[in-house]
Amino acid sequence: MHDTVLASETRTVVSPGRIELGAGAVEALGGHAARYGNTALVVATEQIFEFHGDRVIDQLETVGVDPVVYTDVRPDPTVENIESAHARYEREDCDMIVTLGGGSSIDTGKGVGILATNEGPIREFGVDRAGYEGVPNPTPPLVAVNTTAGTGSEATRSVVVSDESTSTKFLIVSANVVPDVAIEDPVLTQSLPKSHTAFTGIDALTHAIEAYVSVKSYSVPDGYAEEAMERIARSLPVAWANGDNLDARADVMVGQLQAGQAFTNASVALVHGLARPLGAQLHIPHGLANGLILPYVVDFSAMAAPEKYAEIARILDAADADDSTRTAADAAADGVLDLCADLDLTGYLDDFGEVPTREEYLDVVDEMAQDAIDSGSPENNPRKPTRDEIADLYLTIYDDALAPDSPRRS
Repeated sequence: MHDTVLASETRTVVSPGRIELGAGAVEALGGHAARYGNTALVVATEQIFEFHGDRVIDQLETVGVDPVVYTDVRPDPTVENIESAHARYEREDCDMIVTLGGGSSIDTGKGVGILATNEGPIREFGVDRAGYEGVPNPTPPLVAVNTTAGTGSEATRSVVVSDESTSTKFLIVSANVVPDVAIEDPVLTQSLPKSHTAFTGIDALTHAIEAYVSVKSYSVPDGYAEEAMERIARSLPVAWANGDNLDARADVMVGQLQAGQAFTNASVALVHGLARPLGAQLHIPHGLANGLILPYVVDFSAMAAPEKYAEIARILDAADADDSTRTAADAAADGVLDLCADLDLTGYLDDFGEVPTREEYLDVVDEMAQDAIDSGSPENNPRKPTRDEIADLYLTIYDDALAPDSPRRS
């Protein structure tokens, strides 16, 4: 089928300015940093910095770039997190940003960059207030050294920030925050524990699926998404089962990069709309929240884009080539469930979440449903949900995946 979108309108494809990819890619950091400035704010979590910080610092110091280290990044970075990192950036007269880690570090670095070159508090740049492309000025030079596989944040124009004052997350979207350089070294992902290999891998799969079925999809991100799904489906279980398998780690890393390029050029949809409120309320890591939600949204949406969901099912080995389109589309949710089960995804809820009683959960369902609608992401879904349908999905997720005696947990 010819791409009717590009035959009738123009799309802008965004991507990092440069991508360094493969084992040893981190050794290219110094050369890039030397071109951009003299003093780099290095943004990381304490744990990631302990693993890989020395290599990054050595790279910078070797080329005469002074590193200023900020290691107070927390999972799901907050407004305060970004403000304190920005204060450090200004106080030390930095002129570039190097992030070390996954989405939390990269989003913090992007947030610092927004504040460094734009007027106003970070909350004012959310899409619910500033709209899409609501960051007027480009960030200072930003080099993202990725250590997960993953969020794809090193390839995107998105920033997700937690607002603790309202127990919500907000989204910033602008081409002005896309990193100048993305460094993708699979060796760095070997430090990921099994839990975060699962979370970040399912996050990447969600990015690919949502981009693929989004109402804003077209041929370029579709190509990224299809290959991303293939890579993740074949190699994520292998990387989870044996974190030292560098072939699998590298394949997943490429897959998550392609998934990031897919969704930043086609958008995410209903899963992410539901995941941000769920993660904020239950303090569940973003990738885990996506994996809990994804099968039910796939099942809900398949009727609205059967050709796309049929292809997803075939990529996930849940349907055969000779299955009818509708039969294959209806199997896509089973393919997602099987992959999540392979990774024992719900088994991590005891350690990575605060699951309330059903009554307590019911008390926040309406609020979560409204937050999901306000995010704008459900509007990109092929099947448009009503508020009541979103609330029903939240209840299904609780009864089937969150409750201690739910089918997916037992």
